[in-house]
Amino acid sequence: MSPRTTPPFRADHVGSLLRPAVLKDARVKFAKGEIDAAALKAVEDREIERVIRKQEECGLQSVTDGEFRRSWWHLDFLWGLDGVEKHVMDTGVAFAAVTTRNEGVKVTGKIGSKHHPMIEHFKFVAAHTKKTPKITIPAPSALWGRPMKTPVDEKVYPKLDAMFDDLGQAYKKAVRAFADAGCRYLQLDEVFIAMLCDEKYRQQMTARGDDPDRLGELYADLINTAMSDIPPDMTITMHMCRGNYKSTYMGAGGYEKVQEILFGKIKVHGFFMEYDTARAGGFEPLRAVPKNRQVVLGLVTTKTGTLESKDELKRRIDQAAKFIPLEQLCLSPQCGFASTEEGNVLTEEQQWAKLRMIVEVAKEVWG
Repeated sequence: MSPRTTPPFRADHVGSLLRPAVLKDARVKFAKGEIDAAALKAVEDREIERVIRKQEECGLQSVTDGEFRRSWWHLDFLWGLDGVEKHVMDTGVAFAAVTTRNEGVKVTGKIGSKHHPMIEHFKFVAAHTKKTPKITIPAPSALWGRPMKTPVDEKVYPKLDAMFDDLGQAYKKAVRAFADAGCRYLQLDEVFIAMLCDEKYRQQMTARGDDPDRLGELYADLINTAMSDIPPDMTITMHMCRGNYKSTYMGAGGYEKVQEILFGKIKVHGFFMEYDTARAGGFEPLRAVPKNRQVVLGLVTTKTGTLESKDELKRRIDQAAKFIPLEQLCLSPQCGFASTEEGNVLTEEQQWAKLRMIVEVAKEVWG
């Protein structure tokens, strides 16, 4: 079986990496006003260059900046859109064993994307690697999908349909801007379609006045709009998980509830699918994946440092291949290692050991 020369790759990764102590310290000093933005950027640049080399040394074909310039997997990107501002909520989002920081978003103006600051983040990675540079951004649902409603200025958007139309167009412009900057591998991180598999979450959304089934359709339309102006050689993948914060999770449930939307409606080229525990259900929904799409099996957990058995990973890949051809499969961690700057509860060396093992297993399975 041939190795893949275009993304997603046989051995791939979701994107975020544990923040080194020197970077965390610099961010604290910047927040206190002890260093300026230029000094913080100098630390970020140095640490991103280092982490690019580490990814290359692991044998990965795609590299990211580890999301080292961000605090959150999603909020930093949303704050970079026109009309979206930082919002301090009454409380954070409840996960299984912890509550997140209480930062969020509010819509205060017409949503747009004139020049998103993360375009420069991508350019930095592209300039410092000969591998495939990859950018990760939140899927559009991140603006609306948290259990507590996003505040929206009703004078700007008396009807939410107009807001979602503008959100889709803003994403379309942003994705095209990444493409124009040379990006050919972009990943949309989609938590809130996966969360529609969780019955408690569906009840929360219903209680606040939303229809979970309509939300799934809306989010799919927004993704398709976001990628509707890409060049033919650009790959868009979608990563799904049920929450990743300090090694805990937000929801559970198999993909059956959303498989029709995922595989029948959304036009991405590949799916990074969380499959590290029974919380994500079985492989049966993979029967519905179209023949021209790749599935990256997230079999390696980022929530603990325990290294998986190669034999167990191969056994699970074989199980998945009963429902979808092996040629359509790839391997990755189930999520990033640090969806927020706090990171998950494992060491950097455990992180790199997992990524090295993924590369080794992929070579052994696919050649």
